[in-house]
Amino acid sequence: MKLNRPSLAILIGVLSWHFPCVAQEASGGAERSDYLLQPADLLRVQIFQEDDLTREVRISQEYTISLPLVGSIELRGRTLADAQRIIRDLYDRDYLVNPQVNVIVLEYAKRTVNVIGSVNSPGAVPFPQEEGLTLLDAITRAGGFNRFADRRRVRLTRTDAQGATVNYTINADDIIQGNAKETWPLQRDDVIFVPERLL
Repeated sequence: MKLNRPSLAILIGVLSWHFPCVAQEASGGAERSDYLLQPADLLRVQIFQEDDLTREVRISQEYTISLPLVGSIELRGRTLADAQRIIRDLYDRDYLVNPQVNVIVLEYAKRTVNVIGSVNSPGAVPFPQEEGLTLLDAITRAGGFNRFADRRRVRLTRTDAQGATVNYTINADDIIQGNAKETWPLQRDDVIFVPERLL
């Protein structure tokens, strides 16, 4: 049976409440349930047949959101799928019977890493929201190494979970040649410094 556009849109809408993954594939969406939520992400929280509870909420710097009836919800270290389950459980506990909850990211927080030093286009490099970024990916997006770069002493600086600054010295030549076990996946706000070779 061939569906016209309005019928297809209605079908996708219905599927989204019962089979979110199917609906996303049908609509061409790339939403990933394992996406790790970040401060400043804007979420839409929908509860099937409870339109008055639908909210658009931005995650605070403390990783919390606030929803009607259930109040503040902690989302630090939580994925999109985790958030959906937590919200469903909170409403199911005291307020609704078997609620159908759908959480989507309307707007991702801006995420970057900084690449400075001996690269062709130093500066901030966008960090893709739904996929990883490695050290070499970031350097490539910053125009690649320039002719003065010391690729054996690339420095990666990041802040760990306790707020301490950690520095790593990385031989990028080993990664390029396939001799390194670690490809160095990056984290938000990492800083990569490529020094000049000593003459």
